[in-house]
Amino acid sequence: MSRAEAIIDRLHALHPKLIDLSLGRLQRLLAALGHPERHLPPVVHVAGTNGKGSTCAFLRAIAEAAGQRVHVYSSPHLVRFHERIRLAGALVSEEALAAALEEVEAVNAGEPITVFEVTTAVALLLFSRVPADLLVLEVGLGGRYDATNVVERPAACAITSISMDHMDFLGDSLAGIAGEKAGILKPGVPAATGLQQPEALMVLEAEAAALGAPLAVRNQGWSVGWTESGLRYTDGEGSLNLPRPALPGPHQADNAGIAIAALRGWNPPWLTEAAIAAGLTTATWPARLQRLHGELAALLPQGWELWLDGGHNAGAGAALAAHLPLWEDRPRHLVVGMKQGKASAAFLAPLLPLADSLWAVAEPGQHLAMPVEDIVAASGGAARPGPHVADALRALAEADGPAGRVLVCGSLYLAGEVLKADRTAIV
Repeated sequence: MSRAEAIIDRLHALHPKLIDLSLGRLQRLLAALGHPERHLPPVVHVAGTNGKGSTCAFLRAIAEAAGQRVHVYSSPHLVRFHERIRLAGALVSEEALAAALEEVEAVNAGEPITVFEVTTAVALLLFSRVPADLLVLEVGLGGRYDATNVVERPAACAITSISMDHMDFLGDSLAGIAGEKAGILKPGVPAATGLQQPEALMVLEAEAAALGAPLAVRNQGWSVGWTESGLRYTDGEGSLNLPRPALPGPHQADNAGIAIAALRGWNPPWLTEAAIAAGLTTATWPARLQRLHGELAALLPQGWELWLDGGHNAGAGAALAAHLPLWEDRPRHLVVGMKQGKASAAFLAPLLPLADSLWAVAEPGQHLAMPVEDIVAASGGAARPGPHVADALRALAEADGPAGRVLVCGSLYLAGEVLKADRTAIV
């Protein structure tokens, strides 16, 4: 365990709940730290259920293609906590993270506060001290009472696809969840959103209108579609013919479009068509339809492919189901592990008809892993127990069938364990 990780473990004792959505505790701590949230580069604030990470990746890549220095705050991490904080393009160092954690811990002086609130304070402190041109700020959970919502006036906001998830914290209706996501909107701050279900869009539009926040909605203020060579993006300023995004999947057109619409709503002087095109082709985001080539992939016969995706809710299941037909040239095998409490049946439902085989797994180090037998039950008995990823891959290899594609999915926590086992680094 690193010095930083040891401090984070110690901080868990400061609050009885891992998640307790509110802003008061963090606002108190930030005031004691001299309000670092008021001394940041321009911020693009990103909320949503699915696609936040990909949209953040496109935002970062476009800005970096324009020569800008970019901070990024994201969660959760997959392998190491340091992945959550990117300072001017590079993951935070162990020394810088540990020193900032110790400083914030000392200033907090044992007051009740959640770990996410403390680490958000740490990130904002570091972001305020390291020069950069843009901060891409991803919401942790919800929006209105998420710790990242202490930033009073971002340059732009983006809200990605909203679906049913985290109902125990955000409510059990799509409209209620959308209301929490809409909490990041600010008066006069341009915002963009993509494809939304009608009940979610109605809430977003009403909140934006009440605040006077210009909201660019897909197929109203902007549009995006696939072409033979990539994407065509259109808004009131004109059309852009763009290359195919580096992040695979039909759903990435929506995420790329949201990033472009948010940036064009803000309209920084460095934003050019060339930067947008270059950013789409260089964006990277681990565990989002990521092909693996390491030790786990080596368990499969030559000619097979191993892919990884952290999708874990009904919306993610639908997005993956839209992608799987593109893989119909060879057998498709799904290896699924999920977190306890997730709607596993809703995630699996659109995927089951598209899978040549389905395997249920729970890795030994996987946080709150759903029992294998529960995943089998959610699949209606279609899934076979792995019970671990390596076991499922070996079984597929031994079956001596035609070369196929294997997709491991169902949980970001599972994705982290898979990346560790595959020895795939995150940089």
